[in-house]
Amino acid sequence: MGVFAEDGRHRVAVLVRDGLLPMELGIVHRLFGYAETADGRLLYEVVTCAPEPGELGTDADFTVNVRYGPEALAEADTVVVPASEQDYGAEDGCLSEEMARAVAHIRPGVRVASICTGSFVLAAAGLLKGRRATTHWRSAEQFRRLFPEIELDADVLYTDEDGVLTAAGVASGIDLCLHMIRCDHGAAVANEVARRTVVPPHREGGQAQFIRRPVPEPQYSSTAAARAWALEHLDRPVTLRELAACESMSVRTFTRRFREEVGVSPLQWLTQQRVERARQLLEETELTVDRVAADAGFGTAASLRQHLQAAVGVSPSAYRSTFRGAGADPARVAPAGVTEVGAGR
Repeated sequence: MGVFAEDGRHRVAVLVRDGLLPMELGIVHRLFGYAETADGRLLYEVVTCAPEPGELGTDADFTVNVRYGPEALAEADTVVVPASEQDYGAEDGCLSEEMARAVAHIRPGVRVASICTGSFVLAAAGLLKGRRATTHWRSAEQFRRLFPEIELDADVLYTDEDGVLTAAGVASGIDLCLHMIRCDHGAAVANEVARRTVVPPHREGGQAQFIRRPVPEPQYSSTAAARAWALEHLDRPVTLRELAACESMSVRTFTRRFREEVGVSPLQWLTQQRVERARQLLEETELTVDRVAADAGFGTAASLRQHLQAAVGVSPSAYRSTFRGAGADPARVAPAGVTEVGAGR
């Protein structure tokens, strides 16, 4: 007798390991479990399996008792691999013997997805070869070091490459599951699942909007006074001549010294600082977008929109909605046929 019921539903197997993150496991069960037809027929069956069935530890103060072993993978139409605490200590980029035996049960052509650092399992199994992938931004450098042959895009929320999918982090697992439901059964079903779980059907932007990137300051600098002065005057035009005058240098000498010490040109640094100021104002104040643009030195809302889009992939209003919960339209639905995953509009 098989693990799954013989009722024609799409079969989803979640492959978990010791140190699993319960929230990621719950995301898969909840979202696929809510997908149904107009007359209430469930569209998916989800089971949890492990390389060895039994009690598994989690990153919380409770354990999870997993009923099924890897035989469930041999029957699945979709396999999802969430993260584990074990991933953060992985240094060899290889699967354990029991994980290798488990992954070997997956049938060729089956859709396979990972959440967060579950991407390390797909990479080690060779499933991401020749494909674009993502993982949590904090693990991006580790991933690149272990799997230099894989094209890692750490700026998007998820990727979908010929039936092999990866999600960036815990919440991105929601985006990924909704995307798979949308691909299987259309936007209406996915939107209803999103509505029932009180999440956006489709989020704009990528991981960049969640990463703080303060501009590094050199320990010893001959341009520090100019930078300090610029930060106090970000709300107005700042010229290279003014910055050079702060250090009693020619524009040419100042520009060269600045690049040597900071790593970017003065104008690039100014733009970075203005973007950070705008992000702060959007997060912490209720100023209008026009006022934020003026206070950050962009002058107009259009200029702010252009620079924020380039830096973090979203518009000012979308960024504010994410970090302040204001201005979001709960009835907004995702456009059908989304193809550019994680890209801002």
